Amino acid sequence: MKAIWNGALGFGLVNIPVKIYSAVEDSKLDFDMLDKKDLSNIKFKRVNETTGKEVLWENIVKGYKIDDQYVLVEEADFEAASPEKTKLLSIQQFVKEDEIDSVYFESPYFLEPQKNGENAYMLLLQSLVKTGMAGVGTFVLRDKELIGLIRPYNEDILVLNRLRFSNEIRNYDELKLPAKKEVKPAELKMAEALIQQLSEKFDPSQYTDTYSEELLKIIESKAKGKKIKASKAAPATSKTIDLMSQLKASLESTGKRKTAS
Repeated sequence: MKAIWNGALGFGLVNIPVKIYSAVEDSKLDFDMLDKKDLSNIKFKRVNETTGKEVLWENIVKGYKIDDQYVLVEEADFEAASPEKTKLLSIQQFVKEDEIDSVYFESPYFLEPQKNGENAYMLLLQSLVKTGMAGVGTFVLRDKELIGLIRPYNEDILVLNRLRFSNEIRNYDELKLPAKKEVKPAELKMAEALIQQLSEKFDPSQYTDTYSEELLKIIESKAKGKKIKASKAAPATSKTIDLMSQLKASLESTGKRKTAS
């Protein structure tokens, strides 16, 4: 794995030298864009809007438009904006992880201690495990300030979860949501029974990307010259609005599934 950030994790007056690595990888199939006429690869070029000529990477600079004029921004400017945050993720507070709504969570990253930081790293890791807390702080990654949640993962390693800022969460006032009203007690009881029947300890290994697997099978079949006949998916909505009959049928089907397994 290649580190995407190299700096220190601030824990009170203790600075732990760390490297950050992406903790996830995409399972989506990697497709190339081709010309329909001869299946040649489509290449995207960085073109000067005025001259129409391609621009080399070494000649590309960053600019911010103010009053119809561009101001060039250099690497030194990015660092000058907040020099400490480009190399230090300082924990500003400790919170219970379940206090943070999942809508704020983004990408997870692994934290690896660097030389001479191992003892402090283990101290923070074990302290978070024992207290059940997580640390929150901000840092700069790729010219953008981020909120980081530092927590134990499997009690073996510290993980940093990127969090969204509150102003990045959209307001849902424009959505057509149903008016708040009391549901029928019998339907609520049946729904609770269905939830209870389907309740079990979360096991992420039981979920796999079956769509990509099936899509790859189709691609491999087409490569062998086989014709693919698409089957129609079942309708996503039901015409019936009888919730009680739907709930009863759901309880019966899940009950049979559990008995069979």
